[in-house]
Amino acid sequence: MSIDVNRSEEVIAGLLKNTFAETGLEFLRALVRFAAQAMKVSGVWVTEYVPERQVLRAVAFWLNGRYVQDYEYVIPDTPCEQVIENRCLIHYPDRIIELFPDDPDLVKLNAVSYAGVPLVGLDGVLLGHLSALDTKPMELTDHLQSVFWFFASRASAELMRLRSESVLRRNEKRLSQLFDSTMDGIIELDHRFRILQANQAAATLFGTSGGCLSDRNLTSVLTRPSAEKLYAIGEELGQSDQYSTWIPRGLQAVHSDGSCFPAEASLSRFEMEGQCRYSLILRNTREQLEAEERPLRAEEERSYKEANVAALRPVVEIVGESPVVRELTAAIQQVAFTPATVLIVGETGTGKELVAHAIHKASQRAAKPFVRVNCAAIPAGLWESEFFGHEKGAFTGAAARRSGRFELAHGGTIFLDEVGEIPLELQPKLLRVLQEHEYETVGGTHTRKVDVRVIAATNRDLAAEVAAGRFREDLYYRLNVFPISVPPLRHRGDDVEVIARRFIDRLSARVGMHPPRLTTDCLRRLRAYHWPGNVRELENMMERAVILAHDGVLSLRSVLPPNRFKAPRGGRPSESLNEVRTKQDLREMERETLIQALEQAK
Repeated sequence: MSIDVNRSEEVIAGLLKNTFAETGLEFLRALVRFAAQAMKVSGVWVTEYVPERQVLRAVAFWLNGRYVQDYEYVIPDTPCEQVIENRCLIHYPDRIIELFPDDPDLVKLNAVSYAGVPLVGLDGVLLGHLSALDTKPMELTDHLQSVFWFFASRASAELMRLRSESVLRRNEKRLSQLFDSTMDGIIELDHRFRILQANQAAATLFGTSGGCLSDRNLTSVLTRPSAEKLYAIGEELGQSDQYSTWIPRGLQAVHSDGSCFPAEASLSRFEMEGQCRYSLILRNTREQLEAEERPLRAEEERSYKEANVAALRPVVEIVGESPVVRELTAAIQQVAFTPATVLIVGETGTGKELVAHAIHKASQRAAKPFVRVNCAAIPAGLWESEFFGHEKGAFTGAAARRSGRFELAHGGTIFLDEVGEIPLELQPKLLRVLQEHEYETVGGTHTRKVDVRVIAATNRDLAAEVAAGRFREDLYYRLNVFPISVPPLRHRGDDVEVIARRFIDRLSARVGMHPPRLTTDCLRRLRAYHWPGNVRELENMMERAVILAHDGVLSLRSVLPPNRFKAPRGGRPSESLNEVRTKQDLREMERETLIQALEQAK
């Protein structure tokens, strides 16, 4: 291929014409398409370099008359590696596959020749590269090289601009998230002390939304004496060399319902676009003051708790006093101090991971790692690497050694959640770890020893899975050394009320509000509902109910799904009988009763 000076100028002019109206990714896509056509080659691509992975990621790739999407190129032992490492133009006019026999992508692309130049920013940082490849020999004259370098300079400038925009967007997003995620209320004020904007914590503090606070006078959120106090402090800041000050004795803030609450506060002054601005930071101190005013607990109560803390520690997070929960906590206490493998079975949402945590915390391994593995979330093909790790170069993309979950859990506990999802081909290797306490990494050459206590959990019937040939019988028996059954919420009687109150308190504290009151109607609905999603469903329902609470009162009428009520086992039949039901409710109850009878009779 040859090109004279006039032709070079024509190509450059053509590039400018074809990319005149384009910016960003569209500009780079237009550039590679035009460059491939002008140079009469099969493909041209612009990439970004990812040094930690030694990968070139295609930003725009034109090949054989179409764009190639989501293309990544691992550069060791490839012609592109020469461009990246040497930071100069690299040209292989012919027989490129023979020169780089370990590069499988060259074979896939049927490449014969190659040329590439680095893309370097003004700060000297290597951005990526621009390269061309062809299915026939490629001649690179001096004039063609100058055109190629011109293409590279335009690509570098656009990549730099894209990176700058990306950094700016990330910074803006980070600042916005920081502004909204802080626990303290932050209010921006103009020079007249009108509210310009407020974060979510401030909106929660005043019981309204951030948008509703904007463009309001400060007297709408502070009592008049506090507002006047703040005005005076703002004037003092403007006449001094200080830019911020702590407000002594705080302020009296006004909630949207008209009630007042004490707030710690600080005020800062800053300039923006030549105008004075203020930032006011507030924190509700009502709970803190109430805590300070509470009397100290009696010495006898403290002694009692210290004497019983050892017995309570293993199950401190498991709430409830029903008989089935007492059996569960007794089983946890029995097995915790042994090295036995535990299989936790139960429906989805019953708290199997909570039980596993309780066993670990009560065991002699409590100070060691607790590593959770969600077996249902591991992608196909990565099971062995995820469990046992891999060595550098074990497979394509394995640029460094990686520790597996068993290695990370050494000395502690590994929790295999949804163990029934482990594929058959991996089960013998898991069985070996359980029996011999040893394994090999992917690509490794020697056996590693590991000291790990295994706790597994599943909502499947593993015995049925064994009978169906989907789970190894020997692995099942090895896991089922000490089975623990976690009861569904519908079997736990009045525990549902206790757990619901716990969730209400926790969720209310999270959003900075007083816990709403549970009415008699709420308690009836809690006990009557079947809870197919168990404790997880209860938590989600309570979160929704807390959000929808009105005037400090909780309501479940619009939260619980309709026609899903039934008397719980072990519940109170008198309450179920006294409930007034519609004709549709009775039809639904009859339908569910028939389904239960059919399921029990199989």
